[in-house]
Amino acid sequence: MAQLSITTFVTLDGVMQAPGGPNEDTSDGFDLGGWSVPYGDDDFGRFMNEVFERAGAFLLGRRTYEIFAGYWPKVTDPADPIASPLNTLPKYVASTTLDKADWEGTTVIGGDLVKEVTAIKERTDGELQIHGSSRLAQSLMQHDLIDTLNLLVFPVVLGKGRRLFAEGAVPTAFRHAASRTTGAGVAIHTYELEGRPQYGTYELDESA
Repeated sequence: MAQLSITTFVTLDGVMQAPGGPNEDTSDGFDLGGWSVPYGDDDFGRFMNEVFERAGAFLLGRRTYEIFAGYWPKVTDPADPIASPLNTLPKYVASTTLDKADWEGTTVIGGDLVKEVTAIKERTDGELQIHGSSRLAQSLMQHDLIDTLNLLVFPVVLGKGRRLFAEGAVPTAFRHAASRTTGAGVAIHTYELEGRPQYGTYELDESA
């Protein structure tokens, strides 16, 4: 059974929208795309290669799927550490609007998302990986289906844009499993799902 992970880029204020370019995602009038690009050094590349080495299959939202499908099939070098797994491993795109997906090895899933993703996890070896796909990730986190978060935190504040942890997210506790910092200043943190948060207080017990 696969572990379901998400690897995503976020700013210091939690924005994850359009990290890769100004035209990547302009929904809701977002005009600050491409904010991750200046930080793409060798350390960043090594971490991403390590992530893709663990992949057994990919689960993507419609918008991320369209971005990936427009680029990665054109990278035909079988030794490319990212293109090779993306082009050869099973891919699932969660969408209620797509009828079919042209990228080879892609299956469109809809309907009962929780049931379908649970079934995919059960029949996949390695990691079932989400990249980007904010709305899909938010839906799955509502049901504790994401086991691992790889958050790449960029030293940028944007002040607007879609966030991974939006208002109304289910209170959830994670265990900090690993961290590193790239030469360009990207803080990479890995978190494992723990369950519900615990609560306490720093107030003095005046009854003691």
